[in-house]
Amino acid sequence: MTYLRRWLKVVRQRGAKVGRPTVNDIARTAKVSLATVDRVLNARPGVRRETIERVTQAVEALGYVRDVAAANLARQRSYRFVVALPDAGDEFARALRAAMAGAARMVGTDRVSVEVVGFPAEDPHALAELLNGLAARDRTGRRRVDGVAVTAAETPHVRDAIRRLKREGVAVAALVSDLPNTERDHFVGVDNVAAGRTAGVLMGRFVGPQGGAVAVLARSMLLRESIERRLGLDAVLARDFPAVVARPSLEGRGDQAAAARALAAQTARLGPALGVYLLGADVGALDALPPAPDGARPVVIAHELTPGARAALGDGRIDAVITQDLGHVARSALRVLRARSDGVAIDPAQERIRIEIVIRENLPAQTGPDREGETT
Repeated sequence: MTYLRRWLKVVRQRGAKVGRPTVNDIARTAKVSLATVDRVLNARPGVRRETIERVTQAVEALGYVRDVAAANLARQRSYRFVVALPDAGDEFARALRAAMAGAARMVGTDRVSVEVVGFPAEDPHALAELLNGLAARDRTGRRRVDGVAVTAAETPHVRDAIRRLKREGVAVAALVSDLPNTERDHFVGVDNVAAGRTAGVLMGRFVGPQGGAVAVLARSMLLRESIERRLGLDAVLARDFPAVVARPSLEGRGDQAAAARALAAQTARLGPALGVYLLGADVGALDALPPAPDGARPVVIAHELTPGARAALGDGRIDAVITQDLGHVARSALRVLRARSDGVAIDPAQERIRIEIVIRENLPAQTGPDREGETT
C-alpha cells in the first residue's frame, strides 16, 4: 500500500487532476492484466490469493467505485433466486407465498428469475437437503443460484446448510423469522421483540388494572419470531403490568384444530383467561374458547392481517392485529438478494419493515398489498 500512497501523493503535489479511476488504472497499479481485474471484481475462481489482495489494495487506494448496473448490462448479467417457504396450510403462509409470487412477477422483466419452493414445515432435514442441493454447483462448475430467501426454524442442520451456501458465494436472506446464528446476509421482517413488546402494551391496557391470566398460542416455539415475540410480551408485562400474567405457550404446529384443542384443554385446566395472545395467525383456535360466566369474551391480540384476522377484527372477536406489509417484505427480500449478489450496500431505510397496528376502526380496504411507507 505504501507505493500506492506515494503515487497518489505525487499526483496531487503536481496539481494533476485525478479523474474517476477505471479498471485500466487498477490493472496498471496492481501490475496485472485486465482479465485478472475482471475475475477479481466478479469474484470468479482461478486467481491466487496474493493477486486478489494486490487488486483489492489497488481498488482501495484509487478509490475505485464500480458501476454495477453498467457492468451487469454489458455482460447481460442475470440472476436466479430461490425462495424456500414451509408447506404450512395456514393463511399467513399462503399470504407470504402470494406476496413472493407477486414480487417475482415485478422483477421478471429485469433478468431476474425467482422460484418459490416449499418444504415440509416440521422437517428440518428436508429443508437442509433442499438448501444443500442449491449450494451444489452444476457440471460446469457454475453456481445453481445467486441468492436464497428462507423462512425456517434455526436448527443445526439449517445452520450448516446456510454456511455451505455462503461458502459457495450465495446470498442468503432470512424472511419473517430471523436466523441470527447462521451466516445469513440480512433479515427481512419486523423487529419481533418490539412487536411482542407492542402486544404487551396493548394487552396490559386492554385487560386493565384488575389484571388476570393471558393464554399464549404459537404455531411453533422453534421459530425465532415466536421466541422473540414472547420475550417482548413478558418483558413489558413484568415491568408495566405485573397483574397481567402470561400462561405457558401453546403450539398449534400449523393445525387449527390442534391449536383449538390445546387452547381448550388449557382453559379447562386453569380456567378462563382474560386475554389471548396469538403469536401467529391461528384465529380459528378462538372458536374453542368457552364463553365466560358473565358472557364477556377475552381480549385478543393477534399477529398478521390474514383474511381470517380481518374477518375477526370486523366481527369483534379480535381487538387488535400487529402486522407487517408482506408486499414490502417480498420486494425487500429480492432487492437485498440482488444487492448482496452484486456485492453492493443496501439502503437500510428502504429495507426497514414497519410494525403496524390495525384495529376495526382503521381496518384498510382489501385492495391488495399496502405499500404505504415504502421507499421504492
